[in-house]
Amino acid sequence: MRVVRGLERARGCFSGPVVTIGNFDGVHLGHQVILSRVREDADHRGVDAVVLTFDPHPVAVLRPQAAPQLLMTLGDRLAALARCGVDATVVQRFTPEFAKIEAEEFVERFLVGVLGAQKLVVGHDLNFGYGRRGNAESLVEAGGRYGFAVEVIRPVVVEGIAVHSSVVRRTVAAGNVALAARLLGRPHIVRGRVVRGTGRGRHLGFATANLRPKTPLIPGEGVYAVRAVVGGRMVDGVTSIGRTPTFGGTETVVETHLFGETADLYGKMMAIRFVDRLRDQRKFESPEQLAAQIARDVERARAILAASSL
Repeated sequence: MRVVRGLERARGCFSGPVVTIGNFDGVHLGHQVILSRVREDADHRGVDAVVLTFDPHPVAVLRPQAAPQLLMTLGDRLAALARCGVDATVVQRFTPEFAKIEAEEFVERFLVGVLGAQKLVVGHDLNFGYGRRGNAESLVEAGGRYGFAVEVIRPVVVEGIAVHSSVVRRTVAAGNVALAARLLGRPHIVRGRVVRGTGRGRHLGFATANLRPKTPLIPGEGVYAVRAVVGGRMVDGVTSIGRTPTFGGTETVVETHLFGETADLYGKMMAIRFVDRLRDQRKFESPEQLAAQIARDVERARAILAASSL
């Protein structure tokens, strides 16, 4: 997939592409339906399938105090878009100046003038332009004036839940990673580098890899059944997220016990796929009680992961 940094650099890059617009945080099932239609229509017309996305997230610029913790880094978002079959993604830097562009100017200057879109495929909840005054309905009207087609995609509903990035973020933050996986179409993934911890896990008989997360949003405190990718291998395990209450910890720690893993992982990058939640964090009366609970966690996680295709 080609990545173009900025709309002005995209001028002349495409010939009548099929385009979609959005933040695409998480590239969830709703996004995947839109991207599938973009790909299908682009193939039918013999043109490029193009995504226009923004970085940083507009809310982080317009209302920093309300900025969401994102499901993905930009790099992970681009990789996910590529896996969906997109030919090119234009990453427009979102600034206070860019936010002042009126919806009509955005359409005429960028969608028509720069990208030359012959069709837009957008979600029903699209907003764009100054004050979010542009929406799917106004884009359809603009298409009539400027000569491009617009297809509006209805929301995807899973278990009675309309799938939106904000809903997935709340679900992950609450620790309901199994539901989040059903909304995303895959497990939520947290990436980072393995760093040195206190070594308590090894003394308890369950050595752990401590992760310094790069992914902005990590699941809420709790213990999880996971699959981790490290050193090119996928290994099942149990991840604890919390402040180690048994030992009076004050900082949130992400530590993973990988089943059967004995290699030195310090300094390596690791990606943790959160499959299911096992339990809440608890304070135990002794390290021995904690070790006994971890043994039960491991047994339960093995059973869950053996039955999971995620």
